[in-house]
Amino acid sequence: MAAASFASLPTFNFVNSSKFPRRRIDSKKPVEVVRCSIPENKQRGRGTLKECAISLALSLGLIAGGAPSIVSPPISAAYANPAIPDVSVLISGPPIKDPGALLRYALPIDNKAIREVQKPLEDITDSLKIAGVKALDSVERNVRQASRSLQQGKSMIVAGFAESKKDHGNELIDKLEAGMQDMLQIVEDRKRDAVAPKQKEILQYVGGIEEDMVDGFPYEVPEEYRNMPLLKGRATVDMKVKIKDNPNLEETVFRIVLDGYNAPVTAGNFVDLVERHFYDGMEIQRSDGFVVQTGDPEGPAEGFIDPSTEKVRTVPLEIMVEGKKTPFYGSTLEELGLYKAQVMLPFNAFGTMAMAREEFENDSGSSQVFWLLKESELTPSNSNILDGRYAVFGYVTQNEDFLADLKVGDVIESIQVVSGLDNLVNPSYKIAG
Repeated sequence: MAAASFASLPTFNFVNSSKFPRRRIDSKKPVEVVRCSIPENKQRGRGTLKECAISLALSLGLIAGGAPSIVSPPISAAYANPAIPDVSVLISGPPIKDPGALLRYALPIDNKAIREVQKPLEDITDSLKIAGVKALDSVERNVRQASRSLQQGKSMIVAGFAESKKDHGNELIDKLEAGMQDMLQIVEDRKRDAVAPKQKEILQYVGGIEEDMVDGFPYEVPEEYRNMPLLKGRATVDMKVKIKDNPNLEETVFRIVLDGYNAPVTAGNFVDLVERHFYDGMEIQRSDGFVVQTGDPEGPAEGFIDPSTEKVRTVPLEIMVEGKKTPFYGSTLEELGLYKAQVMLPFNAFGTMAMAREEFENDSGSSQVFWLLKESELTPSNSNILDGRYAVFGYVTQNEDFLADLKVGDVIESIQVVSGLDNLVNPSYKIAG
């Protein structure tokens, strides 16, 4: 039994690199020197200083944030002559790290009016960083801006609903309006601690409104994957974990939203395994401060053995990119030359969920999954080094902070689908049942 590894991450020349720290640098120990080498034939060429600057920034990010100890291969040819993103990409602002916001922006909709409501409500998070009750004045401005945007764009929002979802969408608009009025009352009463829970509630209404704008599944999955279990939409699961040797936390339930709009094959495979109770009783198999990983069954196989074929069932690498109608299959974005592409489901959030795979086999994912414990700290740009290399298919949206408490040997008591099972097509568990 062996856990699937991570594919190669970019590496740089570290002096005394054998002592590369796994987690953080001890300030009392000598700091390793990072060197950037420019080939002789490029020393007079354009862009070399820029390449070095980015290489150094990436290296410093890796030192500060840590990296999996199993990903230290020699630098590849692709990185010896990399395609360097524009400076504008590197300074375009901090990435979105909230899993709820990432899921909202990942929906296949194009409705500017609801986005103009959404943004100021999300900005409440930044307003709450202001000390004391002064934050409430900023919160009030956020809410009033969102309320104005809702009134001005209401007709466009209603027009964007899928025909079969209009009634539900209008109900959510009513709840959103009432929720914003409640928030203004909270501000008036100067109840700072009540702001964040109310913000989460009203943003759930916004997310629901946006989901009601999605009319069916927006594209056809490639024919070679069409008969596999597919999640054509979203599903929510609860993962209950028994935690050992922790007097302060005996068990917890993680709520995870799986996104089949952007990863139908990967998410469908996982939901199908959940319905087979594949993960129930399985231990956490890796927890190193960088990721939490599970899904490797007992025995020599490193994935799920399909009873109908008696072989490991695998899924292709599946990456959806902004501006594209369908995902890319079988290749990393680096292999496709899409160095500046932004993925729809980035590794920005604590608790990002993705499919593990063999290092040099893109389409070897099966049942092993991992959750990222590091936010987007590894690069100076808005993308994580893992973006475009692994298939993200969901985010932990509740109790994600407790992922850091999981240890090897903690037990997944159960994973249950609480909504969205009707979005799973071609379920193999029914055939097996």
